[in-house]
Amino acid sequence: MPRVKTGTVRRRRHKKVLKRAKGFWGSRSKQYRNAFQTLLNAATYEYRDRRNKKRDFRRLWIQRINAGARLHGMNYSTFMNGLKRAGVDLNRKVLADLAAREPEAFRSLVDAAKGARNG
Repeated sequence: MPRVKTGTVRRRRHKKVLKRAKGFWGSRSKQYRNAFQTLLNAATYEYRDRRNKKRDFRRLWIQRINAGARLHGMNYSTFMNGLKRAGVDLNRKVLADLAAREPEAFRSLVDAAKGARNG
């Protein structure tokens, strides 16, 4: 079998890696070996943080809902329990948005939660 040199294939692969490594600091964006090692680490952070982002947003939404509920004399857990009993099926993302941007609509949800809890 004849010997095949990998000149153009290797160059393309290296260029692809260096293109992805643009913006990295120092030799991490200039030298193939350093860039490749850095990209391997970056990929693990990328994968991990796509999952962590979901956690972070859920925590943020809960904080906003809690703040909105406390303005009307309830805490987060009793508010969510009241909504569940009232049959209101809104997710935390929507509730947080209502708490921040539509205080009157959120107020009506708090009233519904209070009514379901007491009744």
